[in-house]
Amino acid sequence: MPTDHHRVVLFDLFGVIARHQRPGALEKMAARCHTSLDAFTTTYWTHRPPYDAGERTASGYWTDVLRSLSRPADADTIEELRLTDIDSWSRVDDRMVTYVRDLRERARVALLSNIPADHAEAFLAAQPWLHDLDHVAFSGRIRAAKPDPAAFRHCVTALCAAPADFLFVDDREENVHAARAVGMHGHLFHGQDELAAVLDAWLLG
Repeated sequence: MPTDHHRVVLFDLFGVIARHQRPGALEKMAARCHTSLDAFTTTYWTHRPPYDAGERTASGYWTDVLRSLSRPADADTIEELRLTDIDSWSRVDDRMVTYVRDLRERARVALLSNIPADHAEAFLAAQPWLHDLDHVAFSGRIRAAKPDPAAFRHCVTALCAAPADFLFVDDREENVHAARAVGMHGHLFHGQDELAAVLDAWLLG
């Protein structure tokens, strides 16, 4: 089947192509901070949005977390937590990676992920297939995180396409709704087999 250069399949990363956070990672980081899992998890996610959106550096983010937990924010602790965090988000679904790469024979393929800039650098270094996509948009680099409409508009501009040319695939309903609100088609991801059927129909439509 020939490539449809007008159609763009825009993928989320975590929960679609990459795995969610490694089990046990939050417990490990909480132990390093000498705090409970519940307290650490709450603080970890509370401070996350500015980090994802490129408004805080890794050092700034971890300083915020540690201070909120009344723990010293020394450089060694920050770096250990940073590296543990990056590793916890490093796994991919190899079957989905193959599917995404093969899909480029039929449409343009791009990525829009909420991920801090330093995580993005590590992911790009570890996953060379990302360099083969038509566009990769990481929130920490473009300074806009889903479901902010600016994140979707960035991809529209970068790919010189109309919103209606996109099918956005994400495992979070609020992000799919946000994509539809800017004029994209949207699919809530539940698995590769269902996605394949949806994409086949969309590309033929």
